[in-house]
Amino acid sequence: MKIHRLSEQLASQIAAGEVVERPSSVVKELVENAIDAGATTINIDVRHGGRESIQIADNGQGIAAEDVETAFLRHATSKLQTIDDLNAIRTLGFRGEALAAIAAVSQLTIVSRAEGADAGTRLVLEAGIVVNRETVGAPQGTVIAVENLFYNVPARLKFLKTAATEKRLIDEFVTRYALAYPQIRFRLTHNGRITFQSSGSGQVQDVLVAIYGPEITRQLLEIGDWRLETDDTNLQSPISNSRSHIEVAGFVGPPGVHFANRGQITLFVNGRWVKDSQLTYAVIQAYHTLLPSGRYPLGLIFIQLPPEEVDVNVHPTKTEVRFRHDKAPFGTVQRAVRQTLVADAPTRQMSAWALGSMDGGESPGWMGSLNQESFAPAQAAQADLALSWLDEWDDEGGELPLVTNHAQPASESQLPIMRVVGQVGASYIITEGPEGLFLIDQQAAHQRALFEQMQAEWAEDRVTVQLLSTGTAVTLSPSQAKLLEQYQEVVERVGLQFEAFGPNTFMVRAVPKLAASADPARLLVAVVTELEQSKGVVEEAGLVTAVCQTISLRPGQSLTLAQMEQLIHNLEKCADPFTDPQGNPTFIYLSVAQLAREFGRI
Repeated sequence: MKIHRLSEQLASQIAAGEVVERPSSVVKELVENAIDAGATTINIDVRHGGRESIQIADNGQGIAAEDVETAFLRHATSKLQTIDDLNAIRTLGFRGEALAAIAAVSQLTIVSRAEGADAGTRLVLEAGIVVNRETVGAPQGTVIAVENLFYNVPARLKFLKTAATEKRLIDEFVTRYALAYPQIRFRLTHNGRITFQSSGSGQVQDVLVAIYGPEITRQLLEIGDWRLETDDTNLQSPISNSRSHIEVAGFVGPPGVHFANRGQITLFVNGRWVKDSQLTYAVIQAYHTLLPSGRYPLGLIFIQLPPEEVDVNVHPTKTEVRFRHDKAPFGTVQRAVRQTLVADAPTRQMSAWALGSMDGGESPGWMGSLNQESFAPAQAAQADLALSWLDEWDDEGGELPLVTNHAQPASESQLPIMRVVGQVGASYIITEGPEGLFLIDQQAAHQRALFEQMQAEWAEDRVTVQLLSTGTAVTLSPSQAKLLEQYQEVVERVGLQFEAFGPNTFMVRAVPKLAASADPARLLVAVVTELEQSKGVVEEAGLVTAVCQTISLRPGQSLTLAQMEQLIHNLEKCADPFTDPQGNPTFIYLSVAQLAREFGRI
């Protein structure tokens, strides 16, 4: 076929596909323009999920009459002048593509009056072509109405989701930006009905209440002032300032507030909502051992750093960013979230408040359901240790092993003294405590005791190892072997010592003393599996958890009375006896009052 140049209209429609993917993309681009224009009030009205119409009205600076038509030309913008401006972007918009892209696939009307102008300008475009222009009376600011989106691109139109799905995506975007800009009054309506509005008071808590309600907002933990200084003196950089900084603020939910997916983790970089898998993973890792498997926390994270340190010109949608030092933001976010959980969460005590709550009519169940979730401040040192590798980041990337003592016991017992009654199903231990009954998961309890013992040991570089009289050979896949060699030093810190023994084969020479009766091959495979799942961010705490899972008691394993008593004693001494290292509950509590209700006595 003969090579020819596409028509301007077709080229615009193709380009629009990169910027305008769906109705929520239109809302995003227009709201960001309104924020850049200094608006203090932004009203968003959506009809039929955005297919029928989207109208954004703001009271910002407005557009001068002579610039209204220019604003809809491709690559026309007031936010960049030179190439140097691209190295330090301080606005949400800058590419000069959004208005042209939206106009190319819709019927668009704009009314705008600039600050100080006597009148406003009304411009009507269809498929990017101006069909009418007139001078009108209008308040300062801009109103843009986008109708019949994708009417001239049927291929894109047929792939749109249902109106309910599009509505949800728009709601998510508007509420995110309301959190990032609490000083702006947002109002969102769908089909004439107000679905969200913020006060513009400047208080993030007010927006949180509007989104999550007072109950969850009351439980949220505010991240304190976190700041990381980075030194660029040894890096080749055109930036004159040799030192920069990263600041992290925001809110996170306590461990008891969790969700089925990552959707409640919201990230902002310099006021811009972004999608970043590494930063999201940093938040999730900060909750390591605190959440049940498959559950995810609530997090609202604001990251501030010099604009020169972040590249926002990665994708036309401007939701992806790159950092000059990618590990620095990751480490700062993870430390900030973890230390907030340690410092701000109230201590969970099995004391009068818990028993009183149960007697007062609460449903039976794990103590976490009482909205007193957290872990003891005595864990602060251990939480720091779980993140200790971050201090050295750079840009390169048979016999029951029951614990008999703890190096760092909690200053006050988290659990009451309990009397062992027996075992049920060879999996659960029944104990009697003050005014109630405890049903303890022996596997979860054992894992928690082992975890805190091992964690305390490697924290002080004194993991006790058991040398094997004869080594155990383990053969791995090539990728697993390479991964194990890469992290050999880290693995040996948790007491698992090995050496190369042929292609992709390793000889295990020593294991942690607590795991002396375990199969060395299973231990090594468990550690390698953890390395594979770490996605390049390896923590000793994760490796310790893998070892504990391998050597802990299994369901269906009968215990003697002495073994059960020892296990309960160890659990009582744990800093956080309420969950296993994966965040699953270790016990269920039933009060005497609850039992009486179940038997119909009260």
